[in-house]
Amino acid sequence: MEQGERLQTRFRKIIKLLFDTGFTSHPAVSSLHKAGRFVKSVSDYKTTQPIHEDENIKALFDGVELTLKELLSTVSRFGVEPVGAVDYLMIALGMILYGIGWTLFLLPNDITTGGVPGIASIVYFATGFPVQYTYFAINAVLLMVSLKVLGFRFSLKTIFGVFTLTFFLSVIQKLTANVTLLHDQPFMACVLGASFCGSGIGIAFSANGSTGGTDIIAAVINKYRDITLGRVMLICDLIIISSSYFVLKDWEKVVYGYVTLYVCSFVLDQVVNSARQSVQFLIISNKYEEIGKRINEYPHRGVTIINATGFYTGKEQKMMFVLAKKRESTIIFRLIKDCDPTAFVSQSAVIGVYGEGFDHIKVK
Repeated sequence: MEQGERLQTRFRKIIKLLFDTGFTSHPAVSSLHKAGRFVKSVSDYKTTQPIHEDENIKALFDGVELTLKELLSTVSRFGVEPVGAVDYLMIALGMILYGIGWTLFLLPNDITTGGVPGIASIVYFATGFPVQYTYFAINAVLLMVSLKVLGFRFSLKTIFGVFTLTFFLSVIQKLTANVTLLHDQPFMACVLGASFCGSGIGIAFSANGSTGGTDIIAAVINKYRDITLGRVMLICDLIIISSSYFVLKDWEKVVYGYVTLYVCSFVLDQVVNSARQSVQFLIISNKYEEIGKRINEYPHRGVTIINATGFYTGKEQKMMFVLAKKRESTIIFRLIKDCDPTAFVSQSAVIGVYGEGFDHIKVK
């Protein structure tokens, strides 16, 4: 079996676990499908040497599944509100994926990433000091600043993400202590590592979480200066990656760091956008009541009835206006076809939808 197929199989097992527990409505869950397909497509690239799956890698993914089961069990035992609980579960899953990409692919190949993990990597390359301790120490300082400047509400999930990633970095490093993947193929290690990292951050962002680090710096600067968050983070990441040259003395490794930054950003955008993309339906049908009731029941979306008049016929019609997530489009088309195959349906993509059941309005 190809390495890509093995990785995709592991992704599917984790996704199935989430589906079996009834958490399919969370936007980050559907994003895992795209992340899994991306990892498979990259790892199926023909390399010069075969990649053999180590027993430690199997143990690592088994540990991810076991951890999710334990977290789900704890959530149900303590009666935590499902929506909030799923957010924290998805942040934890995102941190696990990020930890795999960072410690399994990037660190062993001396590839630096951006943000606080990049600083921790440089310290590790120079001194051998474990990355999790540097990562946690820097974030502890930044989180204290965040609590004072940005407030507890912004910092809560970031604190959870930092503690979770710190814990799993230690676990993953112990499980993969003797594992070396793609040692002679740094470019493939760079792309695969960045894919895991981007998927992890994207899943965490979809659950309104964060890995801390430059996210906090960007948010603080953005509060007092008219500079976009993306620009601040990009400047910080470029400075950190470029500074790795003073330790590694190899511009090739620095270039791989830039590639890692680009791929990570690309995968992050794909995951976040796939989770949040919405569509708009305009439906004209004589069976509007039946269609509207079924849309209300599942996928549990609101329906607005608009009085319309056909210009040519002069006949009055009822037109339904529906907003839904893109992943729910197939469900809506299927139930429309079941109720009225002759219905007139218009579907269009929308840039953003804000309100109950969608994104929250975010203004300065």
